[in-house]
Amino acid sequence: MPIVKLVSEYFGNEQAKDLAWYRQNGGYEAARKALFKMAPKQVTDEVVKSNLRGLGGAGFPTGKKWSFVPADDSKPKYLTVNADEAEPGTFKDRYILEWDPHRLIEGIIICAWAVGIHKAYIYIRGEYVRPFQILKAAVEEAYKEGILGERVLGQDFKLDLHIHRGAGAYICGEETGLLESLEGKKGWPRLKPPFPAIVGLFNCPTVINNVETLSHLRNIILKGGDWFADIGVDRNGGTRLFALSGRVKRPGVYELPMGTPMRELIYEHGGGIVGDRKLKAIIPGGASAPVLTADQVDIPMTFDELSKVGSMLGSAGIVVMDEEVCMVKAMQTIADFFAHESCGQCTPCRQGTGWVYRIVSRMLEGNGSVDDVATLMSAANNMSGTSICALSDGASMAYRGFLTRFPEEFEYHVKHGKCDVQEIRMAVA
Repeated sequence: MPIVKLVSEYFGNEQAKDLAWYRQNGGYEAARKALFKMAPKQVTDEVVKSNLRGLGGAGFPTGKKWSFVPADDSKPKYLTVNADEAEPGTFKDRYILEWDPHRLIEGIIICAWAVGIHKAYIYIRGEYVRPFQILKAAVEEAYKEGILGERVLGQDFKLDLHIHRGAGAYICGEETGLLESLEGKKGWPRLKPPFPAIVGLFNCPTVINNVETLSHLRNIILKGGDWFADIGVDRNGGTRLFALSGRVKRPGVYELPMGTPMRELIYEHGGGIVGDRKLKAIIPGGASAPVLTADQVDIPMTFDELSKVGSMLGSAGIVVMDEEVCMVKAMQTIADFFAHESCGQCTPCRQGTGWVYRIVSRMLEGNGSVDDVATLMSAANNMSGTSICALSDGASMAYRGFLTRFPEEFEYHVKHGKCDVQEIRMAVA
């Protein structure tokens, strides 16, 4: 499938950050159409028809999510934009923030109109200094030109937009941890239910959407939900930004229709494996997504197809590993991340992530025991479904993926006290 540039249309174009240029090229016409020619429900209906799903990781249908917000609630409603992109292998939203900030702002306006929201917050990763500066300048421009504020684009509709910088905690990318942080509290996830659509920011109904999700709204409103749905596949409409990294010749962000096979992304767009070595493994959706083997490279990249094989599309951070990569070392890298980023609120996650990291590290140091592989699997299983948020589940899934798909490498480390990828490959063959 060819690259389809919807949200990546202006990537690499320095002028796109300028409001005047953006408007000269059709910018804010979708927001104007929504505000002056469409009722809020009509906007939501188009988003439902588009089959646009949440592109931060969970993949929940966007229009359906909006519909959960009570229309007759007397409390104010809020929109929070999750720009806390912090999972290893994921860097797609940064491209939108740096190259096309007004597309995001336009999407925020469209969402706010559809749901009846008058105050929105962008929660941006603290380490994203340059994206923050670019986004801040764009928001200031939008206020100056009457695109935000008391009368959005001249319509009798008020919308204030604030940017809040995180402080480097991955857990604040979890939607309720994000809300706690916005309220000035420790970013500990909340028990659900109630869900944010009912009891969210400041105990008010709240929509939480990802940067990429909102950035698609411009095209959906201008060209229609059916048009967008037809670009993708059943229940997975439109395109997706895939952040490709690892042992590929051309790493980067590629926008492709939903349903594109991983093989096409890696070999056609990514140029294949560095040194023309053999493909060994793929992480298809950020650190939480269970690793896949080389013989699964033809799976279409959709939420549903990857779920069928025990993995997930998640944040669409595709990490490619060749035949020279040690899977035990790869698991240690991910285990280190989860152990460091566990917020510590729930015992299974706090203790489990730490134990997994220490055991895998011990194996790599040559001090593994015959019981270590079984202990790792037991720890991973005990983390699943036992914590408030999905961090523990994601870590558990990632660990079990390595242990079930590459058991011979873990057994070799325990038996020989060292890593020899070539020798393991020959033994398995």
